[in-house]
Amino acid sequence: MMNAISFDIEEHFQVAAFDCAARRRHWNTQESRVERNTQVILDVLEERGIKATMFVLGWVAERNKILVKRIVDAGHELASHGYGHELVTVQNPQAFREDVSRAKKILEDIGGKPVLGYRAPTFSITKETEWALPILVEEGYRYDSSIVPIVHDYYGIPGANPTIHTLETHSGPIVEAPPSTCEFAGLKIPIAGGGYFRLFPYPLLKKLLRRVEAQGHPLIMYLHPWELDPGQPRMSGSFISQFRHYLNLGKVHGRLTQLLQDFSFGPICSLLPG
Repeated sequence: MMNAISFDIEEHFQVAAFDCAARRRHWNTQESRVERNTQVILDVLEERGIKATMFVLGWVAERNKILVKRIVDAGHELASHGYGHELVTVQNPQAFREDVSRAKKILEDIGGKPVLGYRAPTFSITKETEWALPILVEEGYRYDSSIVPIVHDYYGIPGANPTIHTLETHSGPIVEAPPSTCEFAGLKIPIAGGGYFRLFPYPLLKKLLRRVEAQGHPLIMYLHPWELDPGQPRMSGSFISQFRHYLNLGKVHGRLTQLLQDFSFGPICSLLPG
């Protein structure tokens, strides 16, 4: 089965777990590590001839135009992660529209190709922010990959469709490509990547991913460049934020390599209906 693998291209200091107004004011003074870390991903993918979807933050693209061009030239799908890594849940509709429109224009101007896909920072399209979907349609996006059908403190719509499907909005249809989850002991378990990729032992994760495949559903996986960077500067924060961000960073490169050997992958756009 052909599955999809994606990467949310953002700096290590932009994650929601450590977000605050004071940190945002100093983004431009922080050490940038995103180009080097993304290049590690590009090299791993090239070694295996795999194309992926790269959800690039507009803020990052403005400052790393050569990296964006490198992504496109390598044949990967260029998609949007918004501009400023603001959670949808803290934006109003006008601010959200400005964010996704700005990001799309920046990426298309640099990459020279249409941007079809969007993923909200920290998957923050929830029941309360479903108003974002028709705005995405109006701004020219064809698909979204933000709705996770689980219970979580930051995101999730429990009971949402866990497979690729089309949602009808008052502005027209949009395809939803949710990150993969699996039923386990009566619970919906997130297995798509990120912290879960680092938390679960790989043999267990592989078993759960095979279970989803056996049900006839393609996997939609995700990771971040900073997850392949165990030497990144440490940020202060709560215990849970530290745990979520720094757990098992040193194991990700090897696990990613194994994942790419064990499963077949392509970009999300290759799985869209029609």
